[in-house]
Amino acid sequence: MNKPGPISAKPLSALLGSAINDAFAKQGFASRELVTRWADIAGAQVAAHSEPLKIQWPRPVENQPLEPATLILRVEGPMALEIQHTSDVILERVNRFLGWNAIGRIALRQAPLSRRPAPRRTKKPDVAAVARLEADLTVVEDAELRAALARLGAMIKRK
Repeated sequence: MNKPGPISAKPLSALLGSAINDAFAKQGFASRELVTRWADIAGAQVAAHSEPLKIQWPRPVENQPLEPATLILRVEGPMALEIQHTSDVILERVNRFLGWNAIGRIALRQAPLSRRPAPRRTKKPDVAAVARLEADLTVVEDAELRAALARLGAMIKRK
């Protein structure tokens, strides 16, 4: 009887990488890094209120030099004016990241960002309730498990 070989788990990014790259290519992005690393490229303040939608490349004209593309950003309404004023800095950072002057201008689209809101932080359980429950869990021998069960019980009772 043959033993099955070792199971090697592949990262989801390796399995979906080509499909994701194709979706980004349809929006004009040569790679997904401009979208996934937007906070590193544009800066935390700009990235908190904007996200790249697509890159529009102009149609090439014979015997003419290639014109730079337009980066279209989705921007939250109140920050559109601020981002418009810093568009030169954003252009410089994007072109530095890409390694050449690919982007010549930025167009803004005011709309809510597509990101999900950050998850709410849960409050810590009441210390007195945890102590009472831990005292009741004398059957559990492992101290770490007993403490974890007491915290879980206190959180459940709180709700």
